[in-house]
Amino acid sequence: MIKIYITTPHFWLDEHIVINNLMQKDNSFILHIRKPEATPIETEVLIKKINQKFYNRVVLHQHFEQCKQFSLRGIHLNKRFNTPLQDNNITISCSCHSLYELERCNKFNFTYITLSPIYNSISKKGYNSAFTTAKLIEAVHRGIINNRTVALGGVTQQNIQQLIDLGFGGVALLGDIWNKFTVLQ
Repeated sequence: MIKIYITTPHFWLDEHIVINNLMQKDNSFILHIRKPEATPIETEVLIKKINQKFYNRVVLHQHFEQCKQFSLRGIHLNKRFNTPLQDNNITISCSCHSLYELERCNKFNFTYITLSPIYNSISKKGYNSAFTTAKLIEAVHRGIINNRTVALGGVTQQNIQQLIDLGFGGVALLGDIWNKFTVLQ
């Protein structure tokens, strides 16, 4: 099962300490650094504060050149940053927000693909579920949702097993993880 923790969009005090502690305690997740407004320098500062032994578990949502610079795990593409690098030494994942998009992305060799919002978002107010359970079950039966599909949006520790049982290959958490440490901005 793929398990991803996505950072909050904004930096916060002692974020790197919490990240390092979480990564030390739980080696089962991949950290996605998603800071849409961050400059390359701000992203680099955060990366350098993460213990190098965890770099093989860090994925970037922008400033992709830093992936190679720091020997990170990979990159994540979205509508803003959607030009894939041709590099067999990193993972390349992407975001989808509809079953149509997911079906199209399944034709490419992405390591995994996030689909959101599955449930009402914890971190983005007003970002509500886009899928009924019936539609998700149908998509699993049609092979659109598969072992490379990662559920995102409103995912909590309490509903992970339900999503895996439904047919998702993994889960991505944001609000459920970081709300314990900081108020989301």
